[in-house]
Amino acid sequence: MTMPEPLPMIISVDDHVVEPPNVWQDRLPSKYLEVGPRIVRAPMPEVEYRGGQLKVKPGSTGTPVDWWYYEDLKRPLLRVDSAVGVPRDEVTMKGVTYEDMRPGSYEVKPRLDDMDANHIEAALCFPTFPRFCGQTFTEAKDKELGLLCIRAYNDWMIDEWCADTGGRLIPLCLIPLWDAELAASEVRRNAERGVRAVCFSEIPPFLGLPSVHDPDHYWDPFFRACAETETIVNMHIGSSSKMPSTSADAPPAVGSTLTHTNATFSLVDFLFSGAFVRFPELKVAYSEGQIGWIPYILERADRVWEDNRGWGGVADIVPEKPSSYFPDHVWGCFFDDAHGLRSVDEIGEDNITYESDYPHSDSTWPRTRQIAEEQMADLTDAQRRKIVRGNAIKLFGLDFEA
Repeated sequence: MTMPEPLPMIISVDDHVVEPPNVWQDRLPSKYLEVGPRIVRAPMPEVEYRGGQLKVKPGSTGTPVDWWYYEDLKRPLLRVDSAVGVPRDEVTMKGVTYEDMRPGSYEVKPRLDDMDANHIEAALCFPTFPRFCGQTFTEAKDKELGLLCIRAYNDWMIDEWCADTGGRLIPLCLIPLWDAELAASEVRRNAERGVRAVCFSEIPPFLGLPSVHDPDHYWDPFFRACAETETIVNMHIGSSSKMPSTSADAPPAVGSTLTHTNATFSLVDFLFSGAFVRFPELKVAYSEGQIGWIPYILERADRVWEDNRGWGGVADIVPEKPSSYFPDHVWGCFFDDAHGLRSVDEIGEDNITYESDYPHSDSTWPRTRQIAEEQMADLTDAQRRKIVRGNAIKLFGLDFEA
């Protein structure tokens, strides 16, 4: 029996960064410093989930924690923001300070050290305070300030978080979702600096924005900019600010089990939107969406297209079977999905990427390598290499050996 080759270094396409306090205070005009994002240490009572809602824990007294203040928003740093290295039973909605977090959550050198310990060569990091696609700034009242905040975040991401890491931290930028033309301009501005990844909402209507089916093609300027600059559209679960669940009183574990359904809904949207027809170079990636569900939804979409395209509203929009657009346009991302790995041949080994989700509570750190080796034991060496690094290198144009 031939032993598999050692698992090559992993490229994680879904990790996270907790922004340090200086991101906006160092970059916004002085007139905005007292209303722009800033850290304030203030008391916070302990909270817990009861009856499906987040409530103050009885008998709790306020403990000083770090809060982000922005316009009227007050958002505490939470234990769930930085959970690695903490016993699972202690990962709660408790407020924390920066000192309570693992330094790799917000500092470059400790992050690289934690990546080394986890067999990770490079990582793409989603934001925390702005939320997964910048919803915080989309919801803000002052859009001029919101745009400045987005550009400040992108400048910090490129010039400070990712700079001087030899490409190990991969820049992922935000756009002003409230204006597709401005979004396109921001994509092009960052593409000129070598950025190949941008955040987007999985289901924009949940944010009060037009859908990808908009008859006036609201998003086309943004999609065109991404296609022309080879910028990948990255959609993290929860980037619609609405997590799936079944009822108002269902415990959080129900929604957490169903998180992949947002990616499922989004993929069906894109397959039937005609966006891949209008923009043959457009590429999208589903972060933390897992992959085991993909074969069924492609099969189902094809069946609906075959049987119902006469009345289903897509006959003139999607000329080929929906599944035919998947290989050139869509990439799945997973961690700890043994079922999905049994479906590699159905999904396509070239369309699967890997992640560690550092520093969230779901993260496989520091055992990402061991989990990958266990779950990918039945794959060929070539398949494992593509999934843990080769596909990400090709997709994002990274300067690493595939």
